[in-house]
Amino acid sequence: MTHDAELGEDGKIVVPDHVTAAVRTLIEWAGDDPAREGLRDTPKRVARAWKEYCQGYAEDPSVHLSRTFEEVGGYDEIVLLRDIPFQSHCEHHMAPITGKASIAYLPKDRVVGISKLARVLNGYARRLQVQERLTAEVAQCIWDHLQPQGVAVVIDAQHGCMTGRGVRTPGVGMVTSRLLGCFLHDQLSRKEVLSLMGY
Repeated sequence: MTHDAELGEDGKIVVPDHVTAAVRTLIEWAGDDPAREGLRDTPKRVARAWKEYCQGYAEDPSVHLSRTFEEVGGYDEIVLLRDIPFQSHCEHHMAPITGKASIAYLPKDRVVGISKLARVLNGYARRLQVQERLTAEVAQCIWDHLQPQGVAVVIDAQHGCMTGRGVRTPGVGMVTSRLLGCFLHDQLSRKEVLSLMGY
C-alpha cells in the first residue's frame, strides 16, 4: 500500500472518487444531505484532512534519531523533554486522542537534538493508534536507535471515544508509561525520572 498522494494543479491532494463517495455515504447515513451547499465540498476536505492526520504512515520515525552528537561535555544525566503536545486518532472509533507526552533517556555516549524526540512521537501519533501501543513504540524506537542506559515515556491523554460518545465522560485522562533499561530495573533512577516528569 502506498501513502504517496498525487497533487493536482491547484497544489491540493487529488482525492479519488471512491473516497469522496465513502464520506458522502457516511454523511447521508448520519442523517444529513451530502448534496446541500454546506456539505458539497466536505467529502474532499475530510479526505485531505485524514491524509494529514495519518501522515505518520508515510515516514519512519527512527530517521529522526540518525544524527547524534558525542561531544556532550561529559554530561551523563537524564535528558528529558516534558509535556510535548500531540494529537492522534484511536483505531477503534477514529476519534481524536489529544494529550501530552514526556520522553526521557539516560545517554550512554551520545545524544540527539531535543526536537527529534518530539518528531519521533508525532511520527507514531499520526497513525491510527491505541495509547498503549503509541507509548511502547516511542520508547522502543529511542531504545533501539540511541542505545541509552534507560528510556522513559509517559503519555497522558484524553480520548474522544469516551468524551463524545459512549460513556461521555469529559475530563477523564488516561496515563500510560513504558520504562526500559535502568529506569525499569533501578528504583532510584525510576523514582528520579518520574519525579522530573511530575509523576
